[in-house]
Amino acid sequence: MSETRIVRISDDALARALGADALAAAFANKGVEVHRTSSWGMQWLEPLVEIEGMGFGPATLDDVDAILAGTSSKAIGEIVEHPFIARQQRLTFSRAGQTRPTNLDDYEETGGWAGLRRARQIGSEAIIEEVLASGLRGRGGAGFPAGIKWKTVAGAAGPQKYIVCNADEGDSGTFADRMVMEGDPYALIEGMAIAGEAVGADQGYIYCRSEYPDSIRKLTEALKLCEGIIAPFRCEVRTGAGAYVCGEETSLLNSLEGKRGEVRAKPPLPALEGLFGKPTVVNNVLTLSAVPHILAEGGAAHYGALGMDRSKGTMPIQLAGNIKHGGLFETAFGITLRELIYDIGGGTESGRPVKAVQVGGPLGAYIHPDQFDIRFDYEEYTVADALIGHGGITVFDDTADMGQMARFAMEFCAAESCGKCTPCRIGSIRGVELIDRIRAGGRKADAVEVLPVMHNASKKGRLPEQDIGLLTDLCETMKFGSLCALGGFTPYPVMSALKNWPEDFMPESEKVLDRNDA
Repeated sequence: MSETRIVRISDDALARALGADALAAAFANKGVEVHRTSSWGMQWLEPLVEIEGMGFGPATLDDVDAILAGTSSKAIGEIVEHPFIARQQRLTFSRAGQTRPTNLDDYEETGGWAGLRRARQIGSEAIIEEVLASGLRGRGGAGFPAGIKWKTVAGAAGPQKYIVCNADEGDSGTFADRMVMEGDPYALIEGMAIAGEAVGADQGYIYCRSEYPDSIRKLTEALKLCEGIIAPFRCEVRTGAGAYVCGEETSLLNSLEGKRGEVRAKPPLPALEGLFGKPTVVNNVLTLSAVPHILAEGGAAHYGALGMDRSKGTMPIQLAGNIKHGGLFETAFGITLRELIYDIGGGTESGRPVKAVQVGGPLGAYIHPDQFDIRFDYEEYTVADALIGHGGITVFDDTADMGQMARFAMEFCAAESCGKCTPCRIGSIRGVELIDRIRAGGRKADAVEVLPVMHNASKKGRLPEQDIGLLTDLCETMKFGSLCALGGFTPYPVMSALKNWPEDFMPESEKVLDRNDA
């Protein structure tokens, strides 16, 4: 009797949105065994079908018979050899596309729980030393060394401590947290349990945004199945109500406590007075999911050997926006934007020239093609007045209006502000008004000629000098006067757009005049 053929199809939310459920049912009706796995991360090929290592995608119901017969034109060859996968350095996403998300056997057979077992053998101090040696920094945006945070909590006095996972992924163009929670939930849970061993915490909470129902369902199921494995550590899922500001750690803690999600003044730091006033580790999904590999035998040295300078290990980079090959690409720090956008992402989906790339979510700077040789490194981005943030990259072609995008940043901040501090609450509203006034022509008497020669812009014109000065001063106040990164980072997209594409802030009348003059 011949061996049953196994067809693997992702049950990732994106794949399901593109018809993966119906596709899986169609294959099952043909008498083949269907395994619903995590996603490989090649999202432009979803729904992706895998049979004996060979991939077919994007597949539709009309492709089922041809795929089973081996005659489909959707064949992409062996998945692990595909250029998008083969050139990655996958650690956090080492199981992506290969395991069933909540299947304990799959997790165990691929090295699951090895880090936790070793952590329990070596003890708190050794765990923290290995995390420090690995160079792991928070993957949520600030890039703070995880080991230092853990060491602070471990040394804090008190019988009760907590591990809180910030899973409130809300940045535009980001989806890595969702893919971990939906595709490899045990890795996150194991990382939290290891953190608990390190600092002496027996209770954890995963704060997940309400817009991720699949993540919530799978995490809840996984926690029930592995309860005996992670004991005495306990963990629960808590659902946020969708406030962007709750991605900031102190707002998140307030929300967890049942309070209004608004920023707390620091100090005291959450590491000393966090959830319910107790010492608390707050890390995001990617940070905690990297920990099991680091704590496995030899993992810290392997992790620390990757990357560059102070940016060690790998970063799951998310390619989104107007890009041909959008998806999840995990690689060591040091890769350039040019490689990511053109060599890996294939350029724009529209086929038009790339005008700008925003890195780090809606509060990240807009980066001009002249800067595409910047390497993915926390310090290099800081020097360039940019942010790595959560590793999301959103691509725009030459039809994008960067003046309008700058306005959106201020408008977004105004809508999402918790209202606690004046620079964020009021400054963002004034920012919208100022940008509107500038784009309408501003104070004509104060106009200053703009010649953006450095970027070979084809348009020249005048911008109102006084209003430009006011916008610059406002951004400076928001950057240094806001209590948290929501108000503090909003100036990055605004000022980068003004610096690199000043012509997009000119009123239409000026642009028409310029064309007539030419």
